[in-house]
Amino acid sequence: MSEGGTEVQDRARATRKVLLESAAHLFVERGYAGTSVNDISDHSGKTSGAIYFHYSSKEKLALAVVRERFATWPQLAAPYAAPGVPPLEKLIVLSFGVARSLSEDVVARAGVRLWAERRGIEATVPTPFGVWVLAATRLLAQARRRGELAEGVEPSATAVTLVCAFFGHCTLTDELPGGHAWGERLDQWWLLMLKSLQRDADPAALLARARARIPVGREDPAPSRT
Repeated sequence: MSEGGTEVQDRARATRKVLLESAAHLFVERGYAGTSVNDISDHSGKTSGAIYFHYSSKEKLALAVVRERFATWPQLAAPYAAPGVPPLEKLIVLSFGVARSLSEDVVARAGVRLWAERRGIEATVPTPFGVWVLAATRLLAQARRRGELAEGVEPSATAVTLVCAFFGHCTLTDELPGGHAWGERLDQWWLLMLKSLQRDADPAALLARARARIPVGREDPAPSRT
């Protein structure tokens, strides 16, 4: 491809990024119905024509926001694939990555709000739950093969329960007193869950080992507010 063609593609990617992030900020603050294309244009500094050129409608832009973080979860890849890490530790590390995004990443937060408002959007809004459940099921199945799960813990059914509980926990945490300390609340959640999941339950030790795998300074950051 020519140098000029590369520059055009780079500009297009940069424009889409600005539009996506501006739309996400507004969707978090005002919701889908309360945000117009003109609002996004004003916030982003781009024309409405640019918005329609790249996304064709507000619905398409909203779907792009959901897919960018909330429905595809690129954060799942690294912890899930890490070699030599016990599966229950992987599951905990994975949960902290997702919870961190839900707390501080405006695009992820917008995805949550848009999914909650999906009945008011004239398009099918994707959800992340199939991806989450599949990842959790596989990790729990690995843990069962290693003899680490408590008797009667069935991976697929347990994964659904964990994902539902985890999402509800993350969604409500910011609304509770002290909600910004999401890492501490997630610690408490895992201590409770692991008592039922582990065969030889030692939740504090397992949580400490998993926490040690999270990069320093990334385990409980103060979430940015829009």
